[in-house]
Amino acid sequence: MNKVVLMGRLTRDPEVRYSQGESPLAIARYTLAVDRRFKRNGEPTADFIPCVAFGKQGEFAEKYFRQGMRITISGRIQTGSYENKEGQRVYTTEVIIEEQEFSESKAANDEYRQSQGYSNNNSHGLDLVIIDYLQLMSGSGRTDSRQQEVSDISRALETARSVM
Repeated sequence: MNKVVLMGRLTRDPEVRYSQGESPLAIARYTLAVDRRFKRNGEPTADFIPCVAFGKQGEFAEKYFRQGMRITISGRIQTGSYENKEGQRVYTTEVIIEEQEFSESKAANDEYRQSQGYSNNNSHGLDLVIIDYLQLMSGSGRTDSRQQEVSDISRALETARSVM
C-alpha cells in the first residue's frame, strides 16, 4: 500500500502550469513544510515535502492556497529520475495529491500570515467561491446571458476588492 497523509504549511504559493493539448490539465506544484515531532537542540525542525496536484485538485490549489497556509493532504509517494544538463542522474521523490483540504480556520490563517509578514490580499476568498458557484450553476449549457451575469459579478467583485 502506498498512502501518505501530511499536515503542514505551504512554503510559497503553488506554482501552476497547464498541459498542452485539446483539454489542458492543471498541474500545481508546492512544497509542504511538515514539523518533525522532536526538536534538535531545542529548535523545531521540519521536512520539506514536494507535492503535485493534477486537474481539479491543481485548480483548487491555484485558487485557494497561499504561502503560510496550514493544509492537510493525502496521496501517494512517487519516485522518478531524470538526467540534468550536466548529464548527471537526478532522483526525485514527491507526493501525488489525491485529496487536499484546509487545516485551520480562515481567521487563524490570517493571523498566522500577518504574524509572518505575508500579504493578506484575499483575492482567493468568498468572491471566487461565489463565481465558481455561479459557473457551476450555469452548467455546460451556458447561455450568453448567464455568461454575461458571471462576467458582471466578477467585475463588480474586482471593483469592490480594489477599493477595500
